[in-house]
Amino acid sequence: MSLDAYPLVRDWLRVQDEKLRLRTGKVDLGQRISTALIRIAAQELSLAYDRIDMAPVRTSDSPDEGITSGSNSIEQTGHAQRRACATARAAAWAVAARQMDVPADDLDLVDGEIRHRGSNRTLDLFDLLRDLPADLPVDPNAPSRQVSIPDHPPRGLREMVEGQFTYVHDLDRPGMWHARIIRPPMQWARLAELDPKATARLADAGLTLVRDGSFLAVAGPDEWQVIRAAEALHRACAWEIGDGIEAGDVFGMMHNHAAQRFAIRDGKPDTDALVPPYPDAPGYEATYERPYTLHAALAPSAAMATFRNGTLEILTHSQGLYPLRDSIADSFGMVLEDVVLEHVPGSGCYGHNGADDAAFDAAIIARAIPDTPILLKYSRADEHAREPVGTAMQVRVAADTGKGGAITGWWMEARGDTHRGRPRPGPNRAGAARLASNTLRDTDVPRFVPEPNMNRHAGLHRNLDPIYRLPDRKLVKALVPDLPLRPSALRCLGAVANVLAIESTMDDLAIAAGIPPLDFRRQHLDDPRALAVLDHLEQVLPPLPQAQARGIAYAQYKNAMTRVGIAVDLNVDDQGATHLAQVTLVADAGRVVDPDGLRAQLEGGVLQGASWALFEAVTWGPEGRDCLDWDSYAVLRFDNVPRVNIRLLEPDDTPSVGAGEASPGPTVAAIANAIHAATGLRLRRMPFDADAIISAALKT
Repeated sequence: MSLDAYPLVRDWLRVQDEKLRLRTGKVDLGQRISTALIRIAAQELSLAYDRIDMAPVRTSDSPDEGITSGSNSIEQTGHAQRRACATARAAAWAVAARQMDVPADDLDLVDGEIRHRGSNRTLDLFDLLRDLPADLPVDPNAPSRQVSIPDHPPRGLREMVEGQFTYVHDLDRPGMWHARIIRPPMQWARLAELDPKATARLADAGLTLVRDGSFLAVAGPDEWQVIRAAEALHRACAWEIGDGIEAGDVFGMMHNHAAQRFAIRDGKPDTDALVPPYPDAPGYEATYERPYTLHAALAPSAAMATFRNGTLEILTHSQGLYPLRDSIADSFGMVLEDVVLEHVPGSGCYGHNGADDAAFDAAIIARAIPDTPILLKYSRADEHAREPVGTAMQVRVAADTGKGGAITGWWMEARGDTHRGRPRPGPNRAGAARLASNTLRDTDVPRFVPEPNMNRHAGLHRNLDPIYRLPDRKLVKALVPDLPLRPSALRCLGAVANVLAIESTMDDLAIAAGIPPLDFRRQHLDDPRALAVLDHLEQVLPPLPQAQARGIAYAQYKNAMTRVGIAVDLNVDDQGATHLAQVTLVADAGRVVDPDGLRAQLEGGVLQGASWALFEAVTWGPEGRDCLDWDSYAVLRFDNVPRVNIRLLEPDDTPSVGAGEASPGPTVAAIANAIHAATGLRLRRMPFDADAIISAALKT
């Protein structure tokens, strides 16, 4: 936990410039972690919102909390911040009692002041906090305040709506230059020839060519001039691509390539256990498939870098500043203290998109042009062609049932490439090896070789272990490296494909047993909080219009975080197109810090899950990806956004748990189940678009 590494109150909060500055290593990607932390401090210290602010997340000053991922921010930083504030409040209270020479029980904390009820004496909380000992440790058992506070708009929302917010793309510095990358057709291509006339024209125009092996970039003070020059230089390059990228059916490749297979026990790979074989003659068997998927952030990635006096400073919207710093330092042979990264918001990515690569690319250019701030922006085609993708996955399920439809046996295997492509230190210079441009530079950085993720509910086996009561479960994780495209973390990791497989199977088994789907799930659940979610979902479901069909699903993210029960109402037209009408979602995330923020995260997950379910798939050929814009890479559009009704349950005395990735998986599964209810077709390969539905109908 974060408190173990940063045990002092001043690690988490300080009074500066008449503001309480909260410190965190988690970055705000639109998940409203800043708003939630400010709410925690306001509640614990009885401070007005305008007296609290967030310190920038910066590697030279902020706590190292790794990567902002896995829905861990409230559970980790929120817990640390709450205990630090509670400790500071208790310490300030004790000082106030001594200074006033009154019993502590005679004091109140109101509006940032400690007041003595027996007189009109007050002390400003800021003055007391400012004078707390620098070595004051956080009391992990400090009692928190259970008081209600007024809602407050999310931090920065007004500026965003009014167009005044500064994203990394908007940065402007004196003497700044712009830069663009000249992209090879594929990651492993090598520059075979560069027309010298084209490079001469760059020099004549006052532009600078940066070359390191097959890495090429153009930089100069005028952005439009740089863009045009990069386009011209792209036409002047000849590339060697060898045999190109393996094309064809990626799911067939998963069986032709060698796999590392592990038995899963208690949510983790067990290297000592035999891999369970496929069962003999199961009563039910099916295979579910998810294609490669882009992060598809609304804005392409960007970064600013400056190399001055031996120090490299990078402004980036990366989710993992410290691991990225370490990887960049290793790439250049620099000491860590000479590489400083600071988070500046960009387009939210919910996984490893192009942000880390953009930061590294900007750093390469900045080192070649010292003392000059370099603002690098990717184009839409850059982002779609080069960002890491969410790996394709194939999930096989076999099950048996007994009396009353009770599940008596369950076998499941998840196959796919790695979800661990983020740059982070590791053996064989793994951090530097994960940065895309190190495959182009003239460097001794080795090629990245993925290793299986052995953590609990991680990577391919996230949510592979069903949350249901199953007496004989056998689970297998199969890592298949060296599939065609560069994979990495995408929101939810393996949970989406695994939950789709589990919840589609639960529906099929319920139908075979003649049991309503909600009742069938309840029969296989012991957790009272899970049952409460499903019971409440049933209570709040609206009447179903005659022209629509309904699908339901249930999941608990990582089997330990937010519980989600969901129903999706939709209809499928004669052309096979699916039209979403209504989503009803009930969630239990434990103690709720920011209700509006929690609803926003769950609703955003619903929309992203719907987009994955119905539209998204990466296409490619031997020379690279084909989906370079929003026409060739389809996503959910406004004309198909459903009404979303979210209900939050908050059981007494339960800790907060992560919610950012809880809703996409069950959303995909509920849509699959609703399409089955509407058409009688069980679709098992995403996306469930019109072509897939018509093709399935023609086969029946």
